[in-house]
Amino acid sequence: MWPRRLKLATAIWSVAVLVTCAAPAQRAPLPRHHQAAAFPAAPRPAIVGRQVWRADEKAVREKPVYTGSVQAVFLHHTLHSNNYDCAADVPAMLQSMEKHHIDDMGWDDLGYNFVVDRCGTIYEGRAGGVDLAVKGSHTKGFNARSVGIAALGHFEEGQEVPRPMLRAIATLAAWKLRPGVDPKGRTRMVSSSGESRYPKGTPVELNVISGHRDEYETTCPGAALYEALPWLREEAARLRGAR
Repeated sequence: MWPRRLKLATAIWSVAVLVTCAAPAQRAPLPRHHQAAAFPAAPRPAIVGRQVWRADEKAVREKPVYTGSVQAVFLHHTLHSNNYDCAADVPAMLQSMEKHHIDDMGWDDLGYNFVVDRCGTIYEGRAGGVDLAVKGSHTKGFNARSVGIAALGHFEEGQEVPRPMLRAIATLAAWKLRPGVDPKGRTRMVSSSGESRYPKGTPVELNVISGHRDEYETTCPGAALYEALPWLREEAARLRGAR
């Protein structure tokens, strides 16, 4: 009696071990509060508001549209000359860009959520509240749940990207991304426009911090700035105290 039971128990144990060892290892996803703790939002940087650079609020066509929390950053350059005076020239440059985006591009307001100058000053772009997830007109097909940051200048190959500008962009990205998002990671988004690189409705996995060219047929944000993306991701993750 006992030998038979012992043999049966041994056989069952052997099968259990075989199944357990043969099965692929599975890792349960971290709870949301653990994800947020791993990549907490960084402190808010200083931001120059629209009233300071004298945005034309009467020219804005529609009220802001708000989307879900920010899961991606798209980097641009504005193609302006790099030789501007940060204190004297930037407000007029922003005013001109707002007018161009509304009158010539047909957008409701300035397309970018934020603009960063070569001295590292961050400016509020599109209206609606810098602390909120305002839908911009910066990356066709991927404007929702994202933030568009434009580097004021022209950064094709051979151009130097000023270090204060890069630090400011990293600081802004580290703050604006929702808690739990890894700046060095990837995120899943769905194209909302067939004019992007991807047909409308296509699910796409993108770098959390991407260049405009990753989603649209363009050279933006320029070769020099695009090459700085790995550093920006690392720095944004560092500022979030990634652990």
